[in-house]
Amino acid sequence: MTAPLAFITGASSGIGQALAARYAQAGWRLALVARRVEAIEQWARAQGLDAQRCIAYGADVARIDSIVAAGARCLAEQGVSDVVVANAGISVGMDSAVREDLDVMAETFALNNTGMAATFHPFIAGMRARGSGALVGIASVAAIRGLPGHGAYCASKAGVVAYCESLRGELRDSGVKVVTLLPGYVATPLTASNRYGMPFLMQPEEFADRAYRAIASGTSYRVIPWPMGVVAKLMRALPNPLFDKLFAGRGRKRRRGE
Repeated sequence: MTAPLAFITGASSGIGQALAARYAQAGWRLALVARRVEAIEQWARAQGLDAQRCIAYGADVARIDSIVAAGARCLAEQGVSDVVVANAGISVGMDSAVREDLDVMAETFALNNTGMAATFHPFIAGMRARGSGALVGIASVAAIRGLPGHGAYCASKAGVVAYCESLRGELRDSGVKVVTLLPGYVATPLTASNRYGMPFLMQPEEFADRAYRAIASGTSYRVIPWPMGVVAKLMRALPNPLFDKLFAGRGRKRRRGE
């Protein structure tokens, strides 16, 4: 029997690469997407994965036609994926008073939101016809409340949660699962330059293992690790004046060029 297939974007480093390793460990075939194809191919060779197990697709997820074309190539070469993980994303600080940062916000939405929908798009019809599959959106606990200096990122990840919830309703009774994962702090290039405390910081491999199990269970929504979910719920419950006071002096995410 042919091994199941996982299609993962942002697979050249961080969470995406860790998820690829976890699925490979479980015997899955891989379709890995990134702008840096050579980085994926080098990683695959180091893992001992040949072209029968792993194919790399070059694409810019922020460009709709680029990622849709990568999905179409995957369908032609490897078939309908069993799991599609829309992981590619960026996290950059912004100041709405700075004109250039509005461009940063547009780029963030193009990758984190529209890019996610475009990642799922090529596979939905085939999954529906087959009656199975999982579409996995990587959000963030930053979706729970807006943090100073994080306007683009927090808004985009809140959008991921709402979009996946909408998509889940659309695919109800089709056999296709929509899974929303909200990582806490994970030690990746995206978090390496953060200038504030990161409680419950996880290694990418630990997150990938928990994410793999959550996806396999078909859960619709999961915060990883769970203590971060408790913190997020408490933050959501805080009255606005208290929340604003608590985070008034928190370090802001670095803006582009800082």
